[in-house]
Amino acid sequence: MPAACHSITGDDVMSRAFVKELDGVETEALPELVVSPHRNFVTIEGLALIEQRLSELNRELVAVKAGGDPAAISRVERDLRYWSNRRSSAEVVEAPQNPATVRFGCRVELREESGRTSSFRIVGEDESNPSSGLISYVSPLARFLLGKSVGDIVEFKGGEAEIVSIG
Repeated sequence: MPAACHSITGDDVMSRAFVKELDGVETEALPELVVSPHRNFVTIEGLALIEQRLSELNRELVAVKAGGDPAAISRVERDLRYWSNRRSSAEVVEAPQNPATVRFGCRVELREESGRTSSFRIVGEDESNPSSGLISYVSPLARFLLGKSVGDIVEFKGGEAEIVSIG
């Protein structure tokens, strides 16, 4: 999965069920990856990441089918269903030029009371990567920042921070 894509955790999937394979051996069926109920807003870069992931999975499917591993085929086909759904539901939102308020696609710089600065870009769910400063637009921090302006004081890390730039 590309570094900027959201990873799915065990908490995000449905429970597993046993299924009977054609050869009579029982194996665990892979649960479907849960698709977010939120609108699938993506940046231009986020759409490219989804398309890159689909290409990788299509190449991987050819390889695992050649290898004949039913579990690997099932996993790749499941992942393809998820990413195909995300591609078909993607709504590209271009980053605003010279925004006066925080909006989707913006990079926001905060200055904490200590003088330390933190920078975040508000992106789609699948492209979020908080350790790289990419936060999902549905995350609590992004929801709090949306609509704010330079100079606004916001709660951040148990204290306060000032929005010093939006770009």
